[in-house]
Amino acid sequence: MVHIILYHPEIPQNTGNILRTAMATNSMVHIIGPLPFELSDKSLKRAGMDYLKDAKYEYYSSYEEFNSKFKDQKIYYVTKYGTHLYCEEQFTNPTEDVYVMFGRESTGIDKTILSEHKDDTLRIPMLSTARSLNLSNAVAIVVYEVLKQQKFPGLASFDMIHKYRI
Repeated sequence: MVHIILYHPEIPQNTGNILRTAMATNSMVHIIGPLPFELSDKSLKRAGMDYLKDAKYEYYSSYEEFNSKFKDQKIYYVTKYGTHLYCEEQFTNPTEDVYVMFGRESTGIDKTILSEHKDDTLRIPMLSTARSLNLSNAVAIVVYEVLKQQKFPGLASFDMIHKYRI
């Protein structure tokens, strides 16, 4: 399972989109607060549509609370300062959980956290003049890379709802 960790997300629409992606990929979302919005925010629900009721997520009031629960877990940190390309990391074991942290939209993951885990930082390539990618897009890129390498375990390869194939 992919575990998406959101470090202080700021935009409810991004969080809603990420929860929708998580539901569609059978991923778990860990949301680290504090947040400038409520998890019941209507813009969060609008972005997540009717998928939010099926999304798996847990909220932590602080990084310290999250870290105390997962301190022994290998976590990858996605940042523009990353030392490894996300697509060059090996995620091929479908029975192994993968934990990936993404930072807040305005400032990313705290630099102290990044410096403590420099060898576990990942980068999504982009132009040097680009400041960042949209958070929900970055999450989707990395989650689908992990799942691709694992051969999309448990995910449908055609429309199971309408049973339609072309």
